[in-house]
This record gives sequence, C-alpha cells and structure tokens, in this order.
Amino acid sequence: MHAIDFKEIQEKLSDSFRPWQRSFQFWSRASDIYTGYKVFQLRVSFVKDVQKQEEMWETQHELAAHKIYNMCSDLGGFFLKVAQILGKPDLAPAAWVRKLVTLCDQAPSTPFDSIRLVLEKELGNSIDEVFETFDDKPLGSASIAQVHRARVKGDKRDVVVKVQHPGVEKLMMTDIRNLQIFALYLQKTDVKFDMFSITKEMEKQIGYEFDFKREANAMEKIRRFLYDNNRKSPVLVPRVLPHLVTRRVLVMDYIDGIPILRLGDEMAKRGINPRGKVAEAAKLNILSSLSKAYGQMILKSGFFHADPHPGNILICKGSEVALLDYGQVKELPDHLRLGYANLVIAIADNNASLASQSFRELGIVTFAKCENEQQELLQLAKTMFDTKMPPGVAVLQPFSEDSSIKKISVERNYSLFFAR
Repeated sequence: MHAIDFKEIQEKLSDSFRPWQRSFQFWSRASDIYTGYKVFQLRVSFVKDVQKQEEMWETQHELAAHKIYNMCSDLGGFFLKVAQILGKPDLAPAAWVRKLVTLCDQAPSTPFDSIRLVLEKELGNSIDEVFETFDDKPLGSASIAQVHRARVKGDKRDVVVKVQHPGVEKLMMTDIRNLQIFALYLQKTDVKFDMFSITKEMEKQIGYEFDFKREANAMEKIRRFLYDNNRKSPVLVPRVLPHLVTRRVLVMDYIDGIPILRLGDEMAKRGINPRGKVAEAAKLNILSSLSKAYGQMILKSGFFHADPHPGNILICKGSEVALLDYGQVKELPDHLRLGYANLVIAIADNNASLASQSFRELGIVTFAKCENEQQELLQLAKTMFDTKMPPGVAVLQPFSEDSSIKKISVERNYSLFFAR
C-alpha cells in the first residue's frame, strides 16, 4: 500500500478552494463599493450647491479609491490589471488614479525555488547550464510574471528573464468571469454602456498574455517596424533571444532606465527643478517620443503595443524612452484605423457631426436618450478616447445623471475601446 501524502491532499484541496474564496472576496468588496456610490448618489441629490456637490463627489471617490486599492492589492493577479486600466486619468476619477497608479509594479513575487522549477522545465536545462549569472532577487513582479536580471553563457550582455507565475492562469480566468457578471449587472441596471464587451475583450487579450512565444513575435514585429521606418526609433524596444523563448519563459535584452513614475524623485535627487527648463525639455521629449511611436504604430502599421501603463515605460539616458511588455498588442484593419483617425480629428476640431460618423465607422452602436444627440456623442467620444478631461469637467462622475454615459447608451462597441 502507498502511504497517504497528506501534504499533497492539502495542496489539492487548497487549489480547489482558492477560486471560491477569491469569488467571495470579490463580490463582498465590489458590492460594498457599488452600494456606497448608490447611497451617496441619493444623498448628493438633495444638495443644490454645485461646488458643494463637487467636494462631496471628491470625498466619495477618495473613500472608494481606498476600497478599490485594498481589493486589488489583496487579491492581486487579474485585479492588478484592473488597477492598471482604472488608473488612467481619462478613464477614472482623479482620486482613483492617484491611488491605483501606485499598484503598477507592486505584485507579490513568486519564491525563487518555484521560479527555478518553471525555468528548468521550460528550457530543458538547469539554470547553471544556461546562464553565467542569475540574480535570484527579481527586478520586478507583475500580475502574470516576474523578471530577473541574468547573463547568458558565452554572451557579455545582461539580459532580462521573464518567468510566468505558476498557477496564475486559472485564478485570473476565475477573476475575469466574476468581473463579466458584475459588468452585465451594471449595464442592465445603471450604466447603459456595453461594459460586457470590454470584459470579453479583456478575457481574450489577457489569455494571449500567457503565451510568451506570441509576445516575443509581437515585440520583434514592432521593433522591426519602428527601427525600419525611422532614422532613429522614437522608443527603445528590447531585442529577443529567440533560442530562449518558450510559452512561459522569455529572455530579452536588459535596458537600463528609470520607471517613469520615479522620474520626479530621480530629478530631485540630482538637484533638478521639476518645473525648470531642463525638466520641461525632458518631459516634452518623452511625450514627443511616445506620441510619435504610437502614432506610427496605430495609424501607419495598425499593429501596436496596447498596454502603455506607467510600469511599462522606462526613461533612459538622454531622455530616451523604452517601451516594455508586449503581452498585449492589437491589430487594426484599415477601416478601423481610418475611423479612429477621423475621430481624433473630430475631437480636436470639436466637430460633433464627424464624431457621430466616426462612431459608425468604428462599429460603436449607440442609442440616444436626449435631444442634443450629436453634442452628447462628441462629449462621449471625449470621455472614451481623449486623454484629458472634457472642458468644464473637474471630477469624472460616471454615475451622475449628467454623465454622457447616462444620456447615450452604448449598445455595442468594437475592441478598439479596450486598446486605447
């Protein structure tokens, strides 16, 4: 008879229980945040002073931001992705952004013994046989993988080794299913916006992120395009080592730089005035580099990096910009590129008629509940696609009755929205 391995049974039971435990944690916390907003919405409706209303909304957003931060931080995994998406100034209230943007590079790391097992299984050799040096302390950890600095045998250059967290795929798919049900509830009861399609697109895109071979191909494709179409590429893209790429391991060049969120601290350390001429010139160069790279990728190539959150942007010597992590990429056919270009022009020119036409070209189906439909569509376009607040809007209030999302029901939208 075989001896009973109680540790193995305990681990299997724990693995089976974790999805249920995470689901309970998500639903209890999400319900609390949503209910808090609904109760507040009723309370603020009795206040007539506009300035007082804005102050109350800001306080409510700050309270919710702490709860969302704690939920994403405690659950980790997919909810760190949610934090990245919500932590954009054009998509969420400023209080949410200030809090959630700090989660970009705070995912817990996997113990090195577990990482070693993944590495050696994927590469078919021991770490010592492949690498001259390997730092067991990760450079950083994200929702799907963590990265280590190393040096391949026979090569003097430093590389980054990206290794997938074991078991993370199953848990993230559970999280996405829960978010999809919540999105369906919201769009049927409160926000008349096709949120379910966005979560379905998230499911598809995040599913791709578990295949590092696909990521390596995407990285090389974008790298070749930018380097071939410019005298000097507007952004640095890591070079892949193709013989060291598997579905769960990706080895690429190491790029030395400072995460963009730490740039202010680095300037202060060097005695540079963050509002001085040197700092302003550096910021302008960074913005110009990113704008040029994304303009070319989206409008010229149609194949682009679709995850430009701060954790994926490094600032290198001479204000050069490096763009990391190509797990999320998008490819737009010509008609969607043309529709998007027209929408950008419509927003820049404040052209409501062109915005309405562009929505149709992009396959965004809307249903109006107001008299001034075209102007509200333009306002909705600014909310969905512009990177700054619409004129006169101090605090983003998606649950407010004055919100364009309330007045214009988005019945269906293509994946372009998620790829912004």
